[in-house]
Amino acid sequence: MSVRKLKPITPGQRFKVVNGFDAITTDKPEKSLLSPLKKSGGRNSQGKMTIRHRGGGHKRRYRIIDFKRDKHNVEAEVLSIQYDPNRTAFIALLQYKDGEKRYVVAQNGLQVGQKVSSGENAAPEIGNALPLSKIPLGTIISCIELRPGQGAIMARSAGTFAQLMAREGKYATIKLPSGETRLVLVKCLGTIGAVSNSDQQLLVSGKAGRSRWLGRRPRTRPVAMNPVDHPMGGGEGRASGGHPRSKNGIPAKGFRTRSKTKDTNRYIIERRKK
Repeated sequence: MSVRKLKPITPGQRFKVVNGFDAITTDKPEKSLLSPLKKSGGRNSQGKMTIRHRGGGHKRRYRIIDFKRDKHNVEAEVLSIQYDPNRTAFIALLQYKDGEKRYVVAQNGLQVGQKVSSGENAAPEIGNALPLSKIPLGTIISCIELRPGQGAIMARSAGTFAQLMAREGKYATIKLPSGETRLVLVKCLGTIGAVSNSDQQLLVSGKAGRSRWLGRRPRTRPVAMNPVDHPMGGGEGRASGGHPRSKNGIPAKGFRTRSKTKDTNRYIIERRKK
């Protein structure tokens, strides 16, 4: 994978860094795995705006991703690695021996023609999904379930990975991308390898219009607002606006919002870094 720095022939391209898309093998998605994706523009069922700074954006179709990897002990071949507009990671199109096709989140190093599988009998190789009880300790994993059969919900973004640290009884200890260390049931599935498109963090959009393509509308700095509009508004001249906080008054920059009485706190061994 690589990135390309564009020549500054226009103001928008002066600092622009784009993805090289070396890993992508086709630009035509599988039609049977597409579904419509309706935009809300941040409005609820009454038409009232409940989320600010949403709207516009390029039209997309959703790629139906198999996060559960529940077709166990059936080998599949990687047909192609594709771009997905709905996530930062690349996706892989798999074809199983019975002819069924499914999309999965692609791992770094996954190649076209490679064979992958899932289940207890799968080998601990890149792209294979195994229960945490069958994965060797110290292995880099991604797309991890939090509850058995729920489907992958952790470490799914581009370049992210977790590490299997230990196992004791029915729980495995996992160090997550955030730095948090927590217990997860060993029956939960995890996929071997880090998520693809690790160069995503190096990209530079170059212009404001690119945010509009992604459906993000302009955001006014709270310090520039009036006191009636935001807790950090008001003041003479360039007043800093007091303590940083959200529009609803919740402090930012280090304030912990997780409930101290939350039931799953007992599974967290070490909190994420501040």
